[in-house]
Amino acid sequence: MGDNNRVYLFDTTLRDGEQSPGVSLNVEEKLEIAQQLARLGVDVIEAGFPIASPGDFQAVKNIAKKVKGPIIAGLCRATRKDIDRGWEALQFAESPRIHTFLATSDIHLKHKLQISREAALEQAIDAVKYAKKFCPDVEFSAEDASRSDLDYLAKVVEEVIAAGANVVNLPDTVGYAVPEDYGNFIRSIMERVPNIHQAIISVHCHDDLGMAVANSLSGVVNGARQIECAVNGIGERAGNASLEEIIMALYTRKPFYNKNINITYQEIYRTSRLVSGLTGMMIQPNKAIVGSNAFAHEAGIHQDGMLKDRSTYEIMSPELVGVNRSNLVLGKHSGRHAFKDRLQELGYILSEEDLGKAFAGFKEIADKKKEINDEDLEALVKDRAKSVPERFSLQYMHISCGTSVIPTATVKLAIEDKFFEAAATGVGPVEAACRAVDRITDIYGKMIEYKLHAVSAGKDALGEVDSKIQIEEKVYNGRGLSTDIIEASVKSYINAINKYYYEKTLSSQEI
Repeated sequence: MGDNNRVYLFDTTLRDGEQSPGVSLNVEEKLEIAQQLARLGVDVIEAGFPIASPGDFQAVKNIAKKVKGPIIAGLCRATRKDIDRGWEALQFAESPRIHTFLATSDIHLKHKLQISREAALEQAIDAVKYAKKFCPDVEFSAEDASRSDLDYLAKVVEEVIAAGANVVNLPDTVGYAVPEDYGNFIRSIMERVPNIHQAIISVHCHDDLGMAVANSLSGVVNGARQIECAVNGIGERAGNASLEEIIMALYTRKPFYNKNINITYQEIYRTSRLVSGLTGMMIQPNKAIVGSNAFAHEAGIHQDGMLKDRSTYEIMSPELVGVNRSNLVLGKHSGRHAFKDRLQELGYILSEEDLGKAFAGFKEIADKKKEINDEDLEALVKDRAKSVPERFSLQYMHISCGTSVIPTATVKLAIEDKFFEAAATGVGPVEAACRAVDRITDIYGKMIEYKLHAVSAGKDALGEVDSKIQIEEKVYNGRGLSTDIIEASVKSYINAINKYYYEKTLSSQEI
């Protein structure tokens, strides 16, 4: 890590990002995201917090074993027990990193940890030295660094570097900083710590005041060389610095920042869509870089300028970030070869098995929808790439409803090659169908969030339903796709039930 102009991108989507309220990813979903992050080219993937739960541990272990290229990091509190558990999962990685942390602000030391500055310093040094016994790559984070006493923080940084930390992170944990102040803070630490050049200084900024990206970039201008961020800016509270915004700011304003990153830009949009789909967190239309309006121009004067020269109102190319503008459409007479070629042009390289599933779904939809465009194809691939086995699958559904009748649904499900049918009523057709599913599966979910959107334009558009279903004490993300919005809703509900059943089965096997 000798190039002083090189900035390293540390992605924490799977750790801090998964701490977003309502987000719960299973082991397979985390692996899928990690593999996409590797294709994107991030330098470090923080795969999780191994000691937090058996699921987190298994996810970090799987990613460590299967994802090649990036450094794989696991978060550990500054205790030997945490570090032991972290290394147990990380030891399989091609390039592992133990990431240990301890608060340094008086606010946290007094009210949360209830320990003295001296005790915290000793604990931090011990944690780094202990982690270093297992792993040559150790990162230390001074939690709430931006609200810490500068002299004390400088001492902590100096000592953990001396103990072996090769990366030191100075986060704005509560999102209180502003760019000028945060930049000065990073520069002050750089100036006060005599051995600072033996480590890479990292920034991790939260977006409570909407300044996480600006603060992170200000940190880089003042000497930081690693940025910790998350896809779509997801994370605790208002979220983290947005990975795609960081990437494109450094690219588009290269003459200003003069920093180098190692990213496959065309994977940005696909990474964003994958994370949005699996977490159930929709992307706001006006979101920079990846929002649906990011490259749209409605004002007449803007459209006129764009037709004459794209640079009048567009500072970056949508194709660069992987937004495809092809107008090629497929229909029910399109063959498997044309389907495969179009998916490859969109960047989806599927196995023969997955291609077969996707093509079967394509034919099913093509019988109902005259033209299938790129948005439909992307939604179809996401829908067919199920992250868990389908124990329960919808075979048939009949709905009776209207303004003066009680909505009634009859549903038939397949369960391991056997078919079961049930009927139920509800206040609406979706509730009636979901109640019928409950009767068949004997699994009772509560829909706590429901989002429906049209994948593309037209009356025959595919409807995509993202839901959050609470089963027992946990919330599961469900996703369904169909030209019939009630069918999409029920498929979304069944998808969440399948995730619950799969997780429950895994837990029982571990016991």
